[in-house]
Amino acid sequence: MNILEEIRLSYRNGDLLAKLIYINVFSFLAYKILIAIFFLLSIDNISVVNWIAISHQKTVFLQKPWTFITFMFFHESFFHLLFNLLGLYFGGKILVKYMTSKQLVSTYFLGGLTGALFYILSYNYLPAFDPDQKSIAYGASASVLAIIVAISTYVPSYQITLTFLGRIKLKYIAIAFILLDINFIPESNTGGHLAHLGGALFGFYFASRLKKGKDITKGFNNLLDSIANYFKQEPKLKTVHRRAKSDQQWNEKVNKEQKNINLILDKISKSGYESLTKSEKETLFKASKK
Repeated sequence: MNILEEIRLSYRNGDLLAKLIYINVFSFLAYKILIAIFFLLSIDNISVVNWIAISHQKTVFLQKPWTFITFMFFHESFFHLLFNLLGLYFGGKILVKYMTSKQLVSTYFLGGLTGALFYILSYNYLPAFDPDQKSIAYGASASVLAIIVAISTYVPSYQITLTFLGRIKLKYIAIAFILLDINFIPESNTGGHLAHLGGALFGFYFASRLKKGKDITKGFNNLLDSIANYFKQEPKLKTVHRRAKSDQQWNEKVNKEQKNINLILDKISKSGYESLTKSEKETLFKASKK
């Protein structure tokens, strides 16, 4: 088994958390390979990013609606990818202990979409931004923070062990991430940090409602199930309606088949079984099954 086959089987047999991680890694590798090719061919790679990342400009993101999905799986920096995957893995592992894998996937997508909405609204309506300025956003940070905040809200006293810090409650880790984003808003990547906070807000709202028995991701889960079932549909077998044979036709058919069998048996008695043709052997085999 070659390495590509091993990876394919690992992806197919992995759980939904593993699939999210794989998609992020595959997207990063595909982008880096494409960039290397563009470099060798002296092609500008900026256009690639613009087709994957989401823009705050209405005329742009409406022309590229797929970017509402692709942006949350795209990373330019290895360390950006690594940091997000660590948060996704550990946060996702804890979340699926108390929720379902489908709720994990929905939190990832809906948290990312909420982050994108925060980013777009901020650039278009807050005085700190110039709506005519070209800007793009990408990365899984909003999705990952949605997951971390969701599970921290659902089981705030859950404890994990951190190097140098020892045992610490999950809610304090979530609060620390939120405060870091708030702190860096005036410094750099303002739109990105607001997008992270949008994801965090969705995670908090989702978990708060779930604790009261209301799953706001149910509709989105049903949508994902419908999409998955659509691609799993097997082609329908064509039904052929044939006219029933009359008794006379049926008897003629049976007599013809029996005549062929008798001829084959006579041939066997005279020349042996090995003298039969492939077609005669198949006819004899089918007759023995009736």
